[in-house]
This record gives sequence, structure tokens and C-alpha cells, in this order.
Amino acid sequence: MSSSAPPKSPAALAALTLAALGVVYGDIGTSPLYALKEVFHAGHVPATHGNVLGVLSLIFWTMTIIVSLKYVLLILRADNNGEGGLIAMLALATTAVRDQPRLRRVLMVVGLFGTAIFYGDGVITPAISVLSAVEGLEVAAPGLHSFIIPITLLVLTGLFSVQRFGTGGIGKFFGPITLVWFAVLIWLGLPHIIENPAVLVALNPLHAARFCIDQPLVSFIALGAVVLCVTGGEALYADMGHFGRKPIRIAWYSMVMPALVINYFGQGAMLLEHPEAVENPFYMMAPAWAQLPLVFLATAATVIASQALISAAFSVTKQAIQLGILPRMTIRHTSVRDTGQIYVPFVNWGLFVFIVLAVALFKSSSTLASAYGIAVTLDMTITTVMTFFVIRYGWRYPLLLCIAVTGFFFVIDLTFFLSNLLKLIAGGWFPLVIGSGMFLLMLTWKQGRTIMRHRVRDDAIELEGFLEAVFVSPPVRVSGTAVFLVAEEGLTPNALMHNLKHNKVLHEHNLFVTVRHHEVPWVGFDKRLTVHSMGHDCWQVTLNFGFKNDPDVPEALRLLEGRGVPMDDMDTSYFLSRETVIPTFGDGMAMWREKLFAGMHRNATDMADFLNLPSNRIVELGAKVEI
Repeated sequence: MSSSAPPKSPAALAALTLAALGVVYGDIGTSPLYALKEVFHAGHVPATHGNVLGVLSLIFWTMTIIVSLKYVLLILRADNNGEGGLIAMLALATTAVRDQPRLRRVLMVVGLFGTAIFYGDGVITPAISVLSAVEGLEVAAPGLHSFIIPITLLVLTGLFSVQRFGTGGIGKFFGPITLVWFAVLIWLGLPHIIENPAVLVALNPLHAARFCIDQPLVSFIALGAVVLCVTGGEALYADMGHFGRKPIRIAWYSMVMPALVINYFGQGAMLLEHPEAVENPFYMMAPAWAQLPLVFLATAATVIASQALISAAFSVTKQAIQLGILPRMTIRHTSVRDTGQIYVPFVNWGLFVFIVLAVALFKSSSTLASAYGIAVTLDMTITTVMTFFVIRYGWRYPLLLCIAVTGFFFVIDLTFFLSNLLKLIAGGWFPLVIGSGMFLLMLTWKQGRTIMRHRVRDDAIELEGFLEAVFVSPPVRVSGTAVFLVAEEGLTPNALMHNLKHNKVLHEHNLFVTVRHHEVPWVGFDKRLTVHSMGHDCWQVTLNFGFKNDPDVPEALRLLEGRGVPMDDMDTSYFLSRETVIPTFGDGMAMWREKLFAGMHRNATDMADFLNLPSNRIVELGAKVEI
């Protein structure tokens, strides 16, 4: 669903809006479970009348500025052919400054780091969400305290175990269940607001300002927990390609924002009357008879929120692979109708291991909250920086306007990030370690590929001249079509030279195919290939794919039919060069990084599988590349 192509009917719009509730807003929708509680839980902020109103005002205006204004109104406009997310924003920003190579490289590194940090957030979000939901057992049945961690791990194990089957079957229930969840948020909060309507004065930003001015240090520390109320903001942008702008905006303004505000203010109204409820204000709002059912509903909501993030991790990984940021991995499609539903086993079980480690290490949602926030606020800050370059160099808006708009959001994002840095020792290091590890892998893979490409290019022979030399004394031609995969146009593939050297034959028809991945989400079939005749029944073919396209070489080559290039499936062979990377001392990377790259290259999935080549018609010839 492209943001430029709105739904054609009210029914379709309603269906997309309902679906967006389940996928887009699961994370931010479950934040009332822990956000307000964590502000007061650490003891830095006493639950006094003035502090409660000040914190509520901070929460309301944080959601208004960061989500309603920044993401829903501004960031959703920055679509890359209808797609959103940090990788789409990175592609937009680097394209906008393509005539400034030094700045482009800096933005690429910053964007890579933001993408890597996303995986750190992907570990903390399911852990804190599910754990905070199950912790409701302490309120409903205190004797079950010892079962909280085992139940949490059981729920998470079940969630990750079913990923290989896809979410098509149960995904249709996500929207309705989340709709029920938001209705329950309103049902819980509204009675307390009616009992104590004075809490609504916190809508006045003066209460937030007074809280910050009167207690600058306390308020700065509190921001580290306040930011938990917007920890699903990135999902708004990342899922734009699935639903479009309009359904996401309608869902936010009509249901999500009102439900969240009512629930937070309901918790605040209760705290004004019963400060002792600060231990778990969300569950203590509910009547005793509803607390246990609420635990089950909250667990279902957090599972849905976690599912949305897991699916996003799969999608981001696939896009990163297409752009050459990560090595090829096994990607399985779990739906014949929805190409966006994929399963990446390595990412799935990697996330699971680190999430289990997080639950076992931190043991409660309160301690996990100390690890939460740094990754999110860092990504928010990076998104704002990228947005400046998009609106300034891509959209050509006036410089002062760009600085004013993005500068305003940058100051807010940076303030939240600096506040969360106070939690670095207490647990904030955890997602940063994961994100930094992913960044190292991404940077090593990208630099290693660049070095490897230069080595191959330096040792390669120019194709046109090579063919001219070959046809001075033509070899034996055998029937059929040979497709040689070559990394760069115009270079002679090693597989061709090995075939001539050892088999001393050349096929009747030869295609030299280069696959290119572009910094756009989709490339249509009308722009899928370009072909250039080199004479002697040889053709140079370039195939173009976007970072959300599934590269399928045989399907793309069928477009050559009618252009004088025979493509009989049963009479076509695919020749690949399998390079073995040899780390050497020199001007490349440090030796340990070269060895890391060599290991990643060795363990990457087969190029044949990645390009969807028929396994029974592949010929692989090896070559060594020293880096």
C-alpha cells in the first residue's frame, strides 16, 4: 500500500485502519503498563500532587510533539516511493546529497548506526512489554510472584517458535484484539478522571514547564522514564508502506492518542487520591474482579506488540541484505499472497537468545526500564538529522525553515537521549552493546565488499576486448544459453575464463548479467532490465531491483523474450564464480576485521538461492580473492 494511493472505499480505509491498530500501535499502545509507573518507581520523583500533574503534562506534550507533530505530520511525508523506515529515510537522505560524496559517506555511517541500534531496541521491547504484562499477577494474585519470569519466558518461547509458520493466520485477529485493548484503556481511565476531573489541568503545558523549572534535576531524570510513552513512534514510519499515511493518521487521532491520554490521566487521577498505588498504577485502576482477565488481555496485547517488532526486524534485515549492508541470509516467505510476510531464522533465534538473556539478567520490567530508552531516543535523533537533509536537499525547502523545524525536534530528541544516558551504567549499556555489535558487522561487511570489489576489478579483464580476442579464433560453440553472473558491468567473469580454459567451448548464446540493487523500495518490471548486444550472440544485461524486491533472475530474464534473445528454461545454464576470501596484511582493514569478513562471506547463504536460480542448472567455479 503506497501512501500516494489512498484506499478507494470507506470499507477499505476502515479495514486498513483496524489492521494498523494491531501492527503499528502495539508497542506504544502497551506503554501505559509501565511508563507512568517507572517515572515514580525509582524514587527520584515523589508522587506528590504537583509532581503528578507535572509528569502527566510532560507525558501529554511529549506524545503531542514527538508523535502527533514530528512523526504523524512531518516524518510520514518523507516516503520513499510509499515506503518508510530508517532504511528508506537513509536512502532518501543519501540520494538527496549524492553530489556531495563526503557528506553522503557520513550520512551512510550515521544511518547504518541507527539501523544497527534498532536491533538493540528489538531485544528490549518484547522483554519489557511481556514482562510488564505478566507482572500484573503480583497485583491480582501476589502468591504467583515466583511464576512471573517462567511464564514470561514461556510466552516468549511460544512467540518465537511460531514465527516460521508466519502470521497470516492469526494476523487478522491483531487489529480487533488491539481495538479491544484500547477500549479497555479508556474503560480503566475514564472513571478515575470523572471522580477527579481536576487532573485535566495537566493538559496545560505550564504544569510541565513549572515541574521542569522548579525541579530541573529531578525533571531531567524523569525524562528518562517519560520517553517510554513514545517508544512506538518509529513504528509509525516503518510501517507506512504496509498501510499508507491516511490509515495510520486516522488510527492515531481517532483511537490511539485519546485512549492513551485517558488512561494516563486516569492513572494520574488515582495517584492524586491514592499515592500508594504508585507500585503499579495501571493494574490498580482495575476492579479486583477484572485484574486477572486484564493480565491475560495485556499479555495478548504485548505479544502482538512484540510480533510487530519481530516482523519489522525481519523486514529491516531483508532490506539491509538487498542494500549490501548485511551478508545474505536464508529468507523464507510465509505467505503466497503477501510478499511482505517473511521469516529469517537467524534473526528470529538471535533475537530470542538476547531477549531471554535480558529477562534473566534484569528480572523485572522496572530494571529493564533502565535499559530501555537509549536505543529509541538515539534512533529518533538520527531520524531527525536525516529528515533535515531530505527536506533541505531533496525537497529544496528554505534553509532557515529546515533548521527551525528539525532543530526544534532535534533539541527535544537530544534532551531525551541525554536523560537516558544517565541509565547507561544501570542497564542502558545492554542495547548499546547489541547495537554496536551489529554496527561493527554491518560496517565490516560493507567495507569488506568494497575492498573485495576493488580487488576483483583490478584483476579483471575488460569484457569487450576479451570477446574480440576470443572470436579472432572462435572456440567450439555448443547449443543452449549460458548466463554468466558478473559483479560489475563490462568485466569478464571468472566463470567464463575457466569454462574456456577447461572445457574449451562457448555456448551458442551468452548473457553477461549484472544484478544491481537500488536505494528505492521497488523497481517495476518496466525498468527491470537493460540489454546491450555485444555481437556474436552475446549480450550485456543489467537487472535492477529495489531493496524490497525479491531478486529473481530467471523471472527477470524472461522479459528478454521478443528481443531476439532465446531463453528456453530447460536449455539455459547459470555460471557463478564462488570467491574464497583470503585475509592478508596490507592497506585493507585490520587483520581481525578481514578475518571477520571472510567468515561472514563464507557463511552467507548461496548466491544461487538469493537470486532464485534453478538448482539443477547451476555451474559454480571457484576463485580466490585476497583482501
